[in-house]
Amino acid sequence: MNNQLTYLTTDGLAERLPYSPRTIRDRLKDSVLIEGTHYVRPFGGRKIFYIWEHIERDMLRINPIPMVQGVTRDR
Repeated sequence: MNNQLTYLTTDGLAERLPYSPRTIRDRLKDSVLIEGTHYVRPFGGRKIFYIWEHIERDMLRINPIPMVQGVTRDR
């Protein structure tokens, strides 16, 4: 089992996702990307490293919309 994680800078993450580094910093960080889950600040510093495997895992989660079965439309 390979437990190797891929740590990316903001620019590195922007190369993998269709978002600019600015959008990642200003709109995604702390709203959908959570510190401790999707990114870390090593040694309590200012530098941020995004954990690609955790982002990819949560990005690919599918939350299907429940469909009502047996519904008919009478006109």
